[in-house]
Amino acid sequence: MSATIHTHPSSKAIYLRLLGYVRPHWKVFAVAILAMGATAATEPLLPALLKALFDSGFGPNATAHPAWYYPLILVSIFLLRGLVGFVADYALAWVGNRLVMDLRNAAFERLVNLPTHYFESTTTGEMVSKLTNDVTGVTNAATTVLTVAVRDTITLIGLLGWLLYLNWQLTLIAISITPIIALIVSKFGGRLREVSRQAQRSLGRLNHILEEAISGHRIVKIFGGQQYEVDRFHHASQEQRGLSMRQTIAAGAQGPFVQFFVAIALGLIIGIAQHQSHSDQTTIGSFVSFITAMLMLLAPTKRLTDINAPLQRGLAAAESVFEQLDAPTESDQGQPLTTALKGHVRIENLTMRYEGANRDALHQINLDIQPGSCIALVGGSGGGKSTLANLITRFYTPTSGRICVDGLDIQTIRLLDLRANLALVSQDVVLFNDTVAANIAYGQMQHASLQDIERAARAAHAHDYISALPEGYQTQIGENGVKLSGGQRQRLAIARALLKNAPILILDEATSALDTESEKAVQAALDVLMQGRTTIVIAHRLSTIEHADCIVVLQGGEIVEQGKHAELLAANGTYARLHGMQFKDSAA
Repeated sequence: MSATIHTHPSSKAIYLRLLGYVRPHWKVFAVAILAMGATAATEPLLPALLKALFDSGFGPNATAHPAWYYPLILVSIFLLRGLVGFVADYALAWVGNRLVMDLRNAAFERLVNLPTHYFESTTTGEMVSKLTNDVTGVTNAATTVLTVAVRDTITLIGLLGWLLYLNWQLTLIAISITPIIALIVSKFGGRLREVSRQAQRSLGRLNHILEEAISGHRIVKIFGGQQYEVDRFHHASQEQRGLSMRQTIAAGAQGPFVQFFVAIALGLIIGIAQHQSHSDQTTIGSFVSFITAMLMLLAPTKRLTDINAPLQRGLAAAESVFEQLDAPTESDQGQPLTTALKGHVRIENLTMRYEGANRDALHQINLDIQPGSCIALVGGSGGGKSTLANLITRFYTPTSGRICVDGLDIQTIRLLDLRANLALVSQDVVLFNDTVAANIAYGQMQHASLQDIERAARAAHAHDYISALPEGYQTQIGENGVKLSGGQRQRLAIARALLKNAPILILDEATSALDTESEKAVQAALDVLMQGRTTIVIAHRLSTIEHADCIVVLQGGEIVEQGKHAELLAANGTYARLHGMQFKDSAA
C-alpha cells in the first residue's frame, strides 16, 4: 500500500506569490522602502561624526569650529532619522493593512464559492482560523520581514563600507563570521517552518472546539457537558501552548549562537585594534569610530537573524491561506439561460455514490415531474431523499444519470441561473444576524421594495408577528433568528421563498420540528407557497403530503413504490406500513 505524500511549496514560491498581493500597492511600498533606505543610510553618519569629534574636536588638534557645530550636526542626524522613520512606518502599516484586507476578501470570496463537500470535510474552526489568524500572520512575511531585511541590509552595507574605509583588515575579521551566521539561520529555519505549520492547525482545532461549545451551549448545559468541553478546550490549549513554546525555543536559540560568534569576532578586533594603536597605525578617533560602528552592527545583525522566526510563521500562515485560495470551486461549465424555466423536472437513471461509501445512496432513479405538480419523497432515514434534493440543487454531482429541467441537463445550465429558478425551505432554517426585511430580501432579492417584502410576509402568515416586533421589519433578529420562535423562523424562510418566486420549490421536512399550532400556521403558509410551482416535498409526517400529486417511496436508495395516497394505502405495501405506524403513534 503506498502512502500519500504531501508536498509543500518552497519558501521562495510562497513568498513570490505573497508579494503578488503587495504589487498593486507598489507605490506606497516603494515609499516605505525608500524611507527605510534613507533611515539606514544615516547609520554610518554617527560613527563618522564621532571620528571627527575625537580627532578634531578635542585637545591641541582641535579645529576652530564653534561649540554648537557638532551638537547641531548630531541633532540634525536624529531629526532626519525621525522624519523618514515615521514616513516608513506609516507607509508600511498602510500596505500591511491593505494586504490583510485584500487576502481576507479573496479568501472569503473563495470560501462562499467552494463546493458543499469542502464544508463537510473542514471544520468551522479551521475555516475561521484561516480568515482571521492566518491572514493576519501573513503580514509579517509580506511586509515587515521584507522591510526589515531591506533596512538592515542597507544599514549593514553602509556600516561595513565605513569600517572598510577605516580599517580593512579588521573589517575582514567581522565579515568572516557571515557564513557561520547563514548556516545557523538555515538550520533553525526548517524547524521553525514545520512547527509553525503544526501551530496553525492546532489553532484551527482550538477555534473548532470553541465554535461547537458556543453554538451547542444548550446541549452542553442540558447534558452536563461543561466539564467535558472544558477538558477538551484545556487539552487543545495545552497543545497550542506546547507548539508556541517549541516555536519560541527554535526562534530564540539561534540568537545566542549568532551573538556568541559575533562576540568572538569583536574580541579579536578589539585586541588587534589595541595593538595597532600602540604602533601608531590608527588614531583614537578612528578606533572609537570603528568600535562604535561595530557595536551598531550588532542590532541590525540580530534583527536580520531574528526575522527568520516571523518569516517562517508568516510563510506557514500564507501556505494555509493559499490552500483555501487554491481549493477548487463548484464545477460550473454551464451556459446562461435565455428563457425562463417552467419547472418540468425529469430524472433519468440517476445514481449517486458518495466518496468512500460502499453502496449507492441512490440507484437508477427515474421520475417525471410535470410543471406545477407536487411530488412527495418519503421513506426511512438513509433512503436517499435528501440526496435527491441535493442533486437537484447541484450541491453534488451524480455518479451517473442526469437531471433535466425543461429538457435541459442541469449540468449544462450556469449555476447562478439554475439556482435562481430554485427555492428551498428546510427544517434547519438559516437566518442571518440582520433585520427581518434583509432576511426576507436576501441575496439577489436585496433590492426588493418594502411593499414586495410585506406582500411576501403576508402570504407567509408572518406579517402580524413581524408588525408586533419592536421595530417591525427593521428589527434585528439575532444570530440565526434567536429572538424568534421556531414557527416564526420557518415562516420567515417561507416569505423569503415567496419573494424569490422560483418555479421549482424544495421543501425538506419543513414542518417536522414544529409543535401542532406552529405547524398549522406554517402549513397554511406552505399551501400558498406551493401554488403554481413544481414542488418536491421531503416529508417526515405523512399526514402533510396526503394531497400530493405523486408520493415516491424510497428505500435503500431505490424507488420501491409510487402513486397517490389512496392508491398506496390500497396496495398495502411499504407506504401503508409507514402510514400505519405513524397513525398508531399519533393515536397513542
